[in-house]
Amino acid sequence: MPDLRPKPTWPEGRLLRLTHRSRVLEGNPWNDPVERELSVYLPHGYSEDEVPYVALWDLAAYTNAGPGHLNWRNHGENLQYRLDRLIGQGDMAPAVVVIPDCYTSMGGNQYVNSPAVGRYADYLIDELVPFVEAKVNVVSDRMGRALFGKSSGGYGALYHAMVYPEAWGAVASHAGDMGFELLFTGAFPSVCEALGPLGGDALAFVRAFWQKNRPGGRDFTVMMVLAMAASYDPDPDDPARIRLPFDLRTCAIDAARWARWSAFDPLTLVQTRANALKRLYGLYIDVGKYDQYHIQYGTRRFVDRLTELQVPHRYEEFEGTHSSIDWRLDTSLPYLVDTLKNASSKSNL
Repeated sequence: MPDLRPKPTWPEGRLLRLTHRSRVLEGNPWNDPVERELSVYLPHGYSEDEVPYVALWDLAAYTNAGPGHLNWRNHGENLQYRLDRLIGQGDMAPAVVVIPDCYTSMGGNQYVNSPAVGRYADYLIDELVPFVEAKVNVVSDRMGRALFGKSSGGYGALYHAMVYPEAWGAVASHAGDMGFELLFTGAFPSVCEALGPLGGDALAFVRAFWQKNRPGGRDFTVMMVLAMAASYDPDPDDPARIRLPFDLRTCAIDAARWARWSAFDPLTLVQTRANALKRLYGLYIDVGKYDQYHIQYGTRRFVDRLTELQVPHRYEEFEGTHSSIDWRLDTSLPYLVDTLKNASSKSNL
């Protein structure tokens, strides 16, 4: 009987596992680890003597982290196997892929600097980038660096492209958070129901969440909203205090608080940071037509604005939802590598 489950047959790359101790994460309000392992995928045939490789940086979605992208899977491929296949069958030029661990006690990361979560933008740009570039044969310039991610990771890629254009040469966002009103406000009643009995004590909820053997769907929804609040509207005087943009009794939106969230929405950021996006060598965006978090609507508005502002980009909508979309990396990763290599070639002419 033929093999029903495909087996990897491509030449294998290898993982370099590095330990890094952060200074910028010291004193974070959740006492999350400052010493972390990051994995670096080195393609088959990697050599220190070759022309430096382009580096793709992987930003995980909320509830996930870099180590989760390397786990064995009962169906489909983890990131390492996917890279082996794309490179092995000639769909993607050999590249280095950096897989950091940015997980937090808030259940994930938006990759911004926040006193209520940690300085994760600085962690990536000021610490991890030079750390990796000192140890691995990669291009030590934005021309050789790209960010990619899904959901919160896609948001992080777009946010960094607009706020830190000096650091990154290309980005790919798969269903990245945008259109915050449609994306987040539908979850606010669940937070009211969960925190109301606790007198609005968000910290008590977070403690209880981590003590549960089986947190449920509503628990993760509430944690997600708390993580966004900590990221987008931190209280600098009391970082562990989470401020919400709505009233817990009536669920009425607090306009001033909500404005702070909206300032981080890519739909808002693009109005003043289009020139940063124009500096990119490549901008890739996609979203599922049936995204259950309604991100497709914000994404359509975002790419319409990119077109109006004459920001070069590649946009695709695919048949799918927000779930199980790693297969989209088959399109974005080769695009990022080709984009960076072409930019480097032109600069050497």
